Amino acid sequence: MTPTNMTEADAREHIDALLAQAGWIEQNRGEVNRDKKSLDIFWLHDESLVDSANLPDPHILAAEIADDLSSALGQIEDILIDLEDRIDLNVE
Repeated sequence: MTPTNMTEADAREHIDALLAQAGWIEQNRGEVNRDKKSLDIFWLHDESLVDSANLPDPHILAAEIADDLSSALGQIEDILIDLEDRIDLNVE
């Protein structure tokens, strides 16, 4: 059975099977508590995040963001020029 001719129920079963294969399973709170699992994601701490109390002044942050955006724009413009050159080569 292909996804295009599946009934909605068959599609849901297919998706559930794929999720189970990938290690994703649906559990209710009772099952989570019974299996002594935690829904707390506090431990997913990102080391790269900066402590907001120690951030530089807003105008410094804004200047850094503007520099980053300007640099990104320059890179995009370079890519655009390269793509236009490739199109010109293919046309000739």
